Amino acid sequence: MISLKKYLEAAPPEAASEHETNPGGIAPLAIAAYRSALLGIGNCSLDACPGLGNELKNHLDEMSVGLSSGIDCPALRHVDTEVQQQLQQWGRLAARHYQHKSEEVRELLIVMAHTAESVGERDQRCAGQLNEVTSRLTAIASLDDLTEVRASIVKSAAELKTSIERMTTEGKAAIDRLRSQVSTYRTKLEAAEQLAFKDALTGLRSRLCVERHIENQIASGAVFCIAIVDIDHFKRVNDEHGHLTGDQVLKQFASELVSACRSTDLIGRWGGDEFIIALDSGIEEAAAQTERLSKWVCGNYEVPGKSGALRLRVQASIGLADHVEGESMNDLIARADAAMYRQKSASKADGSFSK
Repeated sequence: MISLKKYLEAAPPEAASEHETNPGGIAPLAIAAYRSALLGIGNCSLDACPGLGNELKNHLDEMSVGLSSGIDCPALRHVDTEVQQQLQQWGRLAARHYQHKSEEVRELLIVMAHTAESVGERDQRCAGQLNEVTSRLTAIASLDDLTEVRASIVKSAAELKTSIERMTTEGKAAIDRLRSQVSTYRTKLEAAEQLAFKDALTGLRSRLCVERHIENQIASGAVFCIAIVDIDHFKRVNDEHGHLTGDQVLKQFASELVSACRSTDLIGRWGGDEFIIALDSGIEEAAAQTERLSKWVCGNYEVPGKSGALRLRVQASIGLADHVEGESMNDLIARADAAMYRQKSASKADGSFSK
């Protein structure tokens, strides 16, 4: 990605304030492109590494929002430096994550190879013993003395029984070992999958998980609705009280969403201060449910602040859309998002967060 810092350093001094004096200049276009790139990188990070991409996406979304038209040159350089640091840190974390996963797969393959090798050695050993018994039984046919015949048969039968028992015991032990080791790796893989489907901050479902659920609902022809929930003017919380306080608001808001929703509803964090709910019902029932939900989640929140407890007034806008036959997931979410912004505009709430 082209660095804004390089652009600013290469530009003449007057270009630093060009976006203020000349709205049609190249600086506003560069900033708009940079914001778009940040959003795109955040979305791609979710696809590339769901377990780690959510945090990077949230940081990039916040930086994109901060790139307003009135931002000055030093602030641009600060944002650019922070973006580079975030991308480098995420790259290192993602590399370690996939290295760890590849090592787990490699270990499992080695276990399976060793098991197959031990089974092969056991089979070769038992085959040799069986060949000896077979040769002895063949030789019995040429014996004339019945006592000798009987003794040889008894000995061969005993050896055959011993070989079969040893084969059974060793085979069971090998299978038990393999089953135990495979079970261990299956548990690890399931845990990794759960991590990919869970939002690290709020504990809600991840964006990837919600998208898969919506796609499955569409494929099955089920009747369902989507609600987009956005906390109004949430940026003020981060600006006035810091990101740690903002995280506490998001966690409490997510907990209230869970309390207000039904067990059949799928609740996820869409990104930043946006949440998404998949309601297993038609539009009328979903509308009544979201109205109850709005009354439940909006109101006073008490969260820890820098100087003690803070009492904040939290409001949210909710957009609802029901899936229609033949509609794609992106179109459905776009309709719900548009409905949310219409409600946000109609409410005209000042969104102040007071102590």
